[in-house]
Parts: sequence; C-alpha cells; structure tokens
Amino acid sequence: MSPRHPLRKPLALAAAAVSLGIPAHAQTPASQPVNPAAMVDQFEATGGKFEGYRRSGAKGICATGEFIGSAEGKAISSASAFSGQKVPVIVRFSVGGGNPRAPDNAKTQRNLALQFDLPGNEVWQMGNISAPVFGTSTPQQLMGRLQSLQADPATKAANPEKVKAFADANPEVLIQGRHFASQPVPASYAALKYWGVHGFGFTNAKGEKTWGKWVFEPLGGVQSLTDDEAKAKGPNFLFDDLRQRVAAGRVAFNFNLEVAQPGDRLDNATVPLPEGRRKVTLGQLKVTSVATDAGGPCLTITFDPNRMPKGVEGSSDPMLAARAAPYVISLSRRVTEGAKQQ
Repeated sequence: MSPRHPLRKPLALAAAAVSLGIPAHAQTPASQPVNPAAMVDQFEATGGKFEGYRRSGAKGICATGEFIGSAEGKAISSASAFSGQKVPVIVRFSVGGGNPRAPDNAKTQRNLALQFDLPGNEVWQMGNISAPVFGTSTPQQLMGRLQSLQADPATKAANPEKVKAFADANPEVLIQGRHFASQPVPASYAALKYWGVHGFGFTNAKGEKTWGKWVFEPLGGVQSLTDDEAKAKGPNFLFDDLRQRVAAGRVAFNFNLEVAQPGDRLDNATVPLPEGRRKVTLGQLKVTSVATDAGGPCLTITFDPNRMPKGVEGSSDPMLAARAAPYVISLSRRVTEGAKQQ
C-alpha cells in the first residue's frame, strides 16, 4: 500500500461516523489475528494452486477506459477523480475464484477491478463484485469458512458435516451464495451490476462528509441468460463478448453512491444498505479497449481497495483492512512463479 494512503484508525473512523450520526458498530471480536500468508495458503489449499495466477479472480481479462466525474461527485468529494476531466482507468473483468479455467456459464461471482490514474501520481484502486454483499464479515470468519470447505485428502471433497457446522455457527456466510443461486447467468461482463460492498466516506472542499456504499450500474441495463442459453454459450464466451461490445462502443457504467442514513451498517460487508437509499451518480466509466491477448497493464496490479485518493476514506470494516496484506503476498508469489492473466 502506498504510504500516502494509510489505513484509517478505528478510533478516527468512529469519531467521523458519530459526527454524521452514523454509529460505529463494534467489530466482531477476534480471538486471534489472521496471518496474511496463512490466508493466502488457505486460499490455495481450498481452491487449488494455479501457479502464476491470482488466488482470487484468476480467470480475467484486461481493458482500459476513462472516467468523467459528475458535478454531484465534485460536490460530495474533493478527490481529483471528480474534476470533470477525463481520467484514465485500467479495468479488469474476471470470474470469481482461483481457477483460471472456471466456467463462464455458471451462476457464480463476476468481478470489476479498477485503477484510476489520477493527477499528482495519486492512485485509486477498487475491487467490485457482482453481489451487494461479501461472503464473510471478518478475516477470522473468512479463514474458518475456507477451512471448512477444504477437501478431505481421502474423499477429495469437503466434509459436509464441517461445512454445515461452520455455516450453522456463522449463518451470514450463506448470504452471498444464496444471492448468486437466485440470479440467472449474466449475459456479459458489461451488463451486470458491481458493488463495492464496503462502506466509504467522501469529504468535499467544505469538509463535509458523506458516507455510503457504491455500485457500478451498466448504462445498457442488466442482461442475463436462461439456463438453456447459458449452456449453449459454453464455458468461455465472456471475453469475446466483451471485445465485441467494447468495439461497438457499448460498455459504460454509472458510478453510483448509495447514501447511508443514521443507523446503517458500514462496518460489515455482509450487510447491504436497505432498499431505497438515496442514490447519487458520481460519474461515468467507459471501457474503450480490451487487451487482444493475455497481456495488458493489469497483470501485476493488486487492485487493493485500501488505496484511495485524498477526499475518500474507508470505513472501519475489518474485511476492508484485511485485504491489503494478502494481496501483496499473492502478487509476490505470482511474480516469482511467472505472472499469468488468462
């Protein structure tokens, strides 16, 4: 993480939340901090180790684009991303999980990772997913969930009793999976909503703060496939579809902030904001080109959502803070192995 963007201390975040009338809820007690290297090891043990690939979102494609902030964005935040000028953006679309051969036609997670290259060498990175919630609320819970899903060496499958026991004790780990199971297979990377899932605060030139959670929404609307259509498409249709849509100039998203109200949870990524919260369009992202092969500028970017410009800050969500160190460790391993994209 850049030294220009340190993690905000919980006490400072609590004070900011209270000043807004938004309570800083206590985090889930942690009996033991999670070692970042152990977390990456567990991702490999549970999802398989594919040398050179990201340990999450392994099957992906790199693109580039531009972002133009809105007047509403500038009113909410002093961040240079909202100047109204074109900002170059590096974009990575991917399928969830660590398997670079994951099928495109399954009801699973899709990802939209972004890097805004801002004036003055500022960088804003994001990791957005196709669900309004994350799979766990704390790094301890994530570690436990991964351990419960690890295959038994003898049966080559997860022990169903261990899986059930952990889920029974941690029912929130099932929320995201239910969401994906209830949704049809997406027709395209370009026709899907992507949520930031964590709470973020925006400070404007007057020092006023606005808290909320964001979502990128496709200008062309959400498009999906029937089960038969998804089967006919096959397991590898998303890359070609994206290239065709970008070539036709049809890939753009509104960057929308759902504004939090007093009492809303911003420190728990398994809890979405309630329906009907006021939505502010901060600007528009347009994807303008796609890498023709497995290359592109995404290859060694971590897309760490803790890297934010001045005028934007993260909440005290423990899952947000916990993402930084494992990303660096994963990158180090990938580079040593020979980083791969697809």
